[in-house]
Amino acid sequence: MAIFPRTRTGPPAARTAVLPLPSLRHFGPNWYATVMGTAVVATAGAALPVHLPGLRTACVVVWALSAVLLAAVLAARAGHWILHRDQARAHLMDPAVAPFHGCSAMALLAVGAGTLVAGQDVIGRPAAVAVDALLFTTGTLIGLASAVAIPYLMVVHHRPAPGTASPVWLLPLVAPMVSAAVGPLLVPELAPGQGREALLLACYAMFGLSLLATLVVVPLVFARLVHQGPLPLALTPAMFLVLGPLGQSTTAVNQLADVAQGAVFAPYASAFGAFAVLYGVPVMGFALLWLALSAALVARALRRGMRFTMTWWGFTFPVGTCVTGAAGLARRTGLDAFGWLAVALYALLVAAWAFAGVRTLAGLFGGTLLTGPGPLRPATLRTT
Repeated sequence: MAIFPRTRTGPPAARTAVLPLPSLRHFGPNWYATVMGTAVVATAGAALPVHLPGLRTACVVVWALSAVLLAAVLAARAGHWILHRDQARAHLMDPAVAPFHGCSAMALLAVGAGTLVAGQDVIGRPAAVAVDALLFTTGTLIGLASAVAIPYLMVVHHRPAPGTASPVWLLPLVAPMVSAAVGPLLVPELAPGQGREALLLACYAMFGLSLLATLVVVPLVFARLVHQGPLPLALTPAMFLVLGPLGQSTTAVNQLADVAQGAVFAPYASAFGAFAVLYGVPVMGFALLWLALSAALVARALRRGMRFTMTWWGFTFPVGTCVTGAAGLARRTGLDAFGWLAVALYALLVAAWAFAGVRTLAGLFGGTLLTGPGPLRPATLRTT
């Protein structure tokens, strides 16, 4: 952290540092996770199949906070590229950091969706639609570019060693799935015809793009866990990132089915509705399995001294996608079990978001989060 003291006039002995200003040199793309994790609290809360007093107001407040965070992180990242271009390029060449560049797209998409879901209560629906359309378009283009550019860098420049697959590899690949999940919010805003159908099918195409890429990476991650043992303690929360494509894909198929009726012909619209259940229920089951496995590994890491890092934001957005996925299944099947599952996961999401937010603020004011990264504590191949 660089310290720039602001001093008072007077004798040298009376001059004291008043305001420490943090350096942006190590302000990486992982900070977009704070925006994603905050925005999903608003959108997931609005999607719950239960009505609680004050919940809507709380969602609007959290959405507003996510919008402020997005502006702050965008400004800080711009400053990072302007003032520390060498470090910004080093981040792209670092296989541990480069995948986090996919978070910028997801942050834009998450805030855009929150604007239309909750923000319209403040700015009105026409303005909310315009903001969401802008953020959706920008986020989708960035997400598609990241889904190509980051794997390209991994192949050409990073060359990760065998057995080093990490859940963070999913970050640039899941961004198009987020577009597929939030894009349906804009489908009804288009006039019936080619434009509406094109947006719907484009979302399905991005769903397939992200899903097939995820099916390539997740087996590599599990093989790495089986053959090499648990992740290093600081990276253990990244296990929750696998929930992202699982919950987001379940959300996507339900959201797309909801708006298919007015965008495509009747036989396809009903088929999309059936697909939402046939796909969503098994995937939600696997998500719960992975959630249990990840929770067990996190508990193990806590017993071995895992400390707070920015990876703890991995407990927020992925869990939020499971909330919206379960809420979508509750809406489509009418089963109360999915509704209560959504509520339970939302309680977990809010607790994780509050804890990560408090610890992040403490780290910022304490000057520990914007220092250079330290070495990771290695994990043994096999532990008892």
